[in-house]
Amino acid sequence: MNDLGQMALVSILSHLVFIALAWWALQAIRLEKLLRANHVLQARVLYLLLAIFLGSSASNFFLDYLQWSRQLPMIFK
Repeated sequence: MNDLGQMALVSILSHLVFIALAWWALQAIRLEKLLRANHVLQARVLYLLLAIFLGSSASNFFLDYLQWSRQLPMIFK
């Protein structure tokens, strides 16, 4: 049961870190040239949703890889 709690904490932290990293990376893209003028709130929501999507996808890949690497020793049992 303790292992589930640790994995939950790692998952939460991983998602937050990867979402923050995606937000930081999206700042390098000039999406405002593609968006309409005077739609600042909508642009911020779009950035936030893109950061959540990209960060969650990257975090899920990282967590899957971590889980698979933890299961790998079971091959030799």
